[in-house]
Amino acid sequence: MLFNLNISSLDAALRVLSAMITPALLISASGTFILSTSTRLGRVVDRVRALSDRIEDLIHGGDLINHPGDVEMRDERQAMYVAQMSQLSTRSHLLQRSLTFFYFAAGMFVLTSVAIGAMAFVGNRLRIHWVPVVLGIIGALAMLIGSILLVREARLAVRRLEQEMQFLAMLVKRHDRGTAHV
Repeated sequence: MLFNLNISSLDAALRVLSAMITPALLISASGTFILSTSTRLGRVVDRVRALSDRIEDLIHGGDLINHPGDVEMRDERQAMYVAQMSQLSTRSHLLQRSLTFFYFAAGMFVLTSVAIGAMAFVGNRLRIHWVPVVLGIIGALAMLIGSILLVREARLAVRRLEQEMQFLAMLVKRHDRGTAHV
């Protein structure tokens, strides 16, 4: 008999259900990572669109809204925008890979929960009690890899922010000294 229902008492049934709850908490954690990473990816997309508008302004002769044809440090701005686009591309790829790992982790945790429930039915007959453990470890490793990718992406974001602040400080210095380039 393949199905040896190994839940002979309320206590045994509660142990199985309790074991199935742990992966559910990890599924929730994966979902939180997915939500925050998706938000970060959306912010990168918004930043690319804003930079695209700024690049269009430079190409068409300056800040079309405030000072058409009169942009301080045009070449430096253009170089900064191009560098930002490159880093935003890298960030978007890191975020996409993070999302892939977090979705994979959530799937592994769902499989872990299903495997724990299935173990209650097959019992010792198939000797595969290791399956839920392996699935859970794979899911945890996927979350770890996704988290490492997020750390790399956050470092890039901070580095880019520092570079932009340095550029703005240089712009203010040049402007205050009256040596701004047009």
